Amino acid sequence: MQSPNIENTLRALNENALDIIFREARTRNGWKDQPVPDQLIRAVYADAILGPTSANCLPMRIAFVSSTNAKQRLAPALEEGNLAKTMKAPVVAIFAFDLLFFEHLEKTFPHAPEARTWFEGNDALIFETAFRNATLQAAYFMLAARAHGLDCGPMSGFDQEKVNAEFFPDGRYQSNFICSIGYGTDENLFPRSPRLEFEDSCSIL
Repeated sequence: MQSPNIENTLRALNENALDIIFREARTRNGWKDQPVPDQLIRAVYADAILGPTSANCLPMRIAFVSSTNAKQRLAPALEEGNLAKTMKAPVVAIFAFDLLFFEHLEKTFPHAPEARTWFEGNDALIFETAFRNATLQAAYFMLAARAHGLDCGPMSGFDQEKVNAEFFPDGRYQSNFICSIGYGTDENLFPRSPRLEFEDSCSIL
């Protein structure tokens, strides 16, 4: 086997960083009574937004639910099993996607002035592009949150129509999934579920 390039090796994360982001990170169900400062959320976003999206379209939109009033607005849309733990989390991110993301392409993809026309009037392409890339961005955000010392509790157990009606009533944004963010505890922490082996999922062609 060819030895790894020393320059690439020096750029790689160390074992501790990989443990924090992947190996020891868990989906949390319990939360410390410790606030997450707004400036930390902004720092996480600043790193997450650097992840790649097609044509730098950046369709992810996030509503950060942290106040008591905002949580009360969210509560009716949550499934019963997710209610208590979500209300206890310091911050709940509603990850959504913007169906008019292409309106920003003049700013985010300036070397292709015609980029907006690729999407205008093509509802199928708009939805596919927005959903795929916003989901990628939400994953980047969770990894960035872990890198900044936060824990995450993503979930799909909510009524999407209720969330959209309450938080995105004009229909431009569509909710994707919800993620609690804060400093996790081991409360109701399940053993890590088995993962598929490389041979079960991958091929090298």
